[in-house]
Amino acid sequence: MNKIAILTGGGDAPGLNAVIRAAVKTAVQEYDCEVLGIRDGFEGLLDEGGVFPLTLEAVRGILPKGGTILGAANRGNPFARRVIRDGKEVIEDASADVITCIEALELDALIVVGGDGTLRIARDLYAHGVPVIGVPKTIDNDINGTEVTFGFDTAINMATEAIDRLHTTAEAHHRVMVLELMGRDAGFIALHAGVAGGADVILIPEIPFNFDAVCRKIHRRIAGGRPFSILAVAEGARPVGGQQVFRRAGDETFVARLGGIGQVVGMFIEKTCGVETRVTVLGHLQRGGSPTPFDRWLATRYGAAAVRAVAKGKSGCMVALRESKVIDIPLDEALAVPKRVDVTGDGVLTARNLGIAFGDEPA
Repeated sequence: MNKIAILTGGGDAPGLNAVIRAAVKTAVQEYDCEVLGIRDGFEGLLDEGGVFPLTLEAVRGILPKGGTILGAANRGNPFARRVIRDGKEVIEDASADVITCIEALELDALIVVGGDGTLRIARDLYAHGVPVIGVPKTIDNDINGTEVTFGFDTAINMATEAIDRLHTTAEAHHRVMVLELMGRDAGFIALHAGVAGGADVILIPEIPFNFDAVCRKIHRRIAGGRPFSILAVAEGARPVGGQQVFRRAGDETFVARLGGIGQVVGMFIEKTCGVETRVTVLGHLQRGGSPTPFDRWLATRYGAAAVRAVAKGKSGCMVALRESKVIDIPLDEALAVPKRVDVTGDGVLTARNLGIAFGDEPA
């Protein structure tokens, strides 16, 4: 193993810098291997100055920092790249140029840190002969094959703190507080933070909800002398027979952006239940800031394990956490089925045992 490169794609997540630091320190100190950094995801392989040496000095002091020193791009798919030609915006396949650049760098492997979209690009490059190792990163925790992705713990810590803060003002003003949380099509953030923060209602994509069931829960609390309620609502939640709410449609290069279901739920509650309701969208506060100790620990293990996998000659795989051990699994396995909340599992069952409503309760 003589030379590797690392890039961070997709949206940022707390712990990215910890992965970079661990990969560089492991490669340089354990294997005397040169490490290159690629700026702004796969775009760095197409832009002048996008590839640069990653030294021990370059990663000093970055462990507790959020974001990524390499930059990230959640619309940098080389197989569908948005460019301007003759004054018009067109979509081009630039994968051949990316592969040519990687071959010219004479890499033993490209370590790709990202979510399902970025890892799918890595898998497609592997199918074209590029040696790749994936590292699962997403606050949504929706990548299959691993028990948890780094960034998730930091996100649920922020979401839980928000619920804690909303509790005091909700109780003081006898209001319903709706907190809209990230997660795309997976409800892990809303479920975990909702249980940890003591939410009264949790709405997640995996369990379509009924507005009337939500209102019944609120009215039962009022009748029981609790004139306030807290709702943790995943951005991908939808009513029975209804559709998810989007702020922006998707296309060849942009992933559709969810958002707005919190306002829909809040307006319905205020109008139908007759209870003053406020909506908070936590948004990118869940993505930013210093990673929790757990995310630093997990991201560091992932970064070191990715380099060890390269040293063993492995490719086309992703490092993953299973039964407290970091292993590697084929990218095909990791991407075969997206991970979702098990609606019959312990997490949802525990919430129901505590009296938390999911909006699917019968009248």
